[in-house]
Amino acid sequence: MRRLMRMNPRDNVAVALRPIEAGEQIPFDKVIVQAKQDIPQGHKIALSDIPAGSSVTKYGSPIGHAVTAIAPGEWVHTHNVKTNLAGEEQYEYQPDLHPVTFPKRQLTFQGYRRTNGKAGIRNDLYIVPTVGCVNGIAEQMISAFKAEHPDLGPFDNITVLKHPYGCSQLGEDHLMTRDILADAVLHPNAGGVLVFGLGCENNVVAEFRQRLGDYNEQRVKFLVAQEVEDELEAGLELLEELVEAARNDRREPIPLSELNVGLKCGGSDGFSGITANPLLGAFSDFLISQGGSTILTEVPEMFGAEQMLMARAESPEVFEQIVALINDFKQYFLSYGEPVYENPSPGNKAGGISTLEDKSLGCTQKAGTAPVVDVLKYGEKLRKKGLSLLQAPGNDLVASSALAAADCQLVLFTTGRGTPFGSFVPTVKVATNNELFARKQHWMDFNAGSLLDTPMEKVLEDFITYVIEVASGQKTRNEQNEVRELAIFKTGVTL
Repeated sequence: MRRLMRMNPRDNVAVALRPIEAGEQIPFDKVIVQAKQDIPQGHKIALSDIPAGSSVTKYGSPIGHAVTAIAPGEWVHTHNVKTNLAGEEQYEYQPDLHPVTFPKRQLTFQGYRRTNGKAGIRNDLYIVPTVGCVNGIAEQMISAFKAEHPDLGPFDNITVLKHPYGCSQLGEDHLMTRDILADAVLHPNAGGVLVFGLGCENNVVAEFRQRLGDYNEQRVKFLVAQEVEDELEAGLELLEELVEAARNDRREPIPLSELNVGLKCGGSDGFSGITANPLLGAFSDFLISQGGSTILTEVPEMFGAEQMLMARAESPEVFEQIVALINDFKQYFLSYGEPVYENPSPGNKAGGISTLEDKSLGCTQKAGTAPVVDVLKYGEKLRKKGLSLLQAPGNDLVASSALAAADCQLVLFTTGRGTPFGSFVPTVKVATNNELFARKQHWMDFNAGSLLDTPMEKVLEDFITYVIEVASGQKTRNEQNEVRELAIFKTGVTL
């Protein structure tokens, strides 16, 4: 097995594919690199002299600058590298489109065709609280429902989309809560939905119902707790109506072109940009070649790599939308007196990621090479086939929820540290390294660490097969573990 990997011929650092001890001599690219210190797995080692103040280059781009002179064989990390990022920047549209395409294949998944024409990969039953006050009663409903329907009847999962909001919110926060919840109600994975309110909240049920617009009245029911004598009994009666409405639902073949996939990473490490994120990038290119759609979010983790995405805008209009996406999120940081580079996390650093540019250049590889066709605001649903960008933070729970709300039927989630988390849609956890996959098999769904000794073509084909199996009903670890969550972005005042 290789001991070092250089991501681009222009790089002056390489990544250690296993721990390296001080004094170890490593053959690399016709020379011998002697380690000056211990180099942890996933961390960087200098391949040449890097003078103080000059760029440290990885993925062919600067990931920061050396704060002291760095000699060949030295450990390159947070102690001797600092970010180049500051505030807002000026950008110029310079298209650079080189998409990788795949032959069209007549692939299908077994999904559910909805009356509005959309396709779901699950027939789930959601209880959607309009306000956090009723979360507990909703959980009681689930327990009582499961006692009557231990096999869940016609449904694959039943989930309370718990959240703490829906009241004491103003302005944009109130609208974001309302929009994300409405998106969940209208999600194609939902075979039945009970919208459950208290009766005195800001997010009042009558107004929320109007926000939904056109919906299937047989599949969406409403309950206001303060308007009935026994809200538990009334709720169970409505759930039984949803069971009857879904009784005859069956899976049917649906073209892969109707699959919408969210791209997310969390708990990244030094292998994220080597294995799992490139695998998602290849899958994104493949799915788009079949007529499908992918969405990339985590805007703060585009900082430092944003110009690569801007160069892939399919038009000047989309370029301007990407510029606004980036600068608006930078302004959000600055408005609170926070630097735009306050990232990566302690876990990222322990895994070998030194700066935000280091993280972002690895993160954005999940988007492959396809043109960017659209930019979505937080809470908006997918509009165009192809690759879209979505306004949301890097936070795992919030970003994954935003992807699901945008009509992604599943989320692909890469991680090098591991997480039990799952969104309210199937969340495929892709391990970046073999050790994590072996140690946390009850969390992880797919091992991208195999890319270190298996060709991308083989791993990609296995991954395509696995994703189609999940879309056709095979449960992910988060579903098996009954971990399905919703988190909503908040920026303002709470009354």
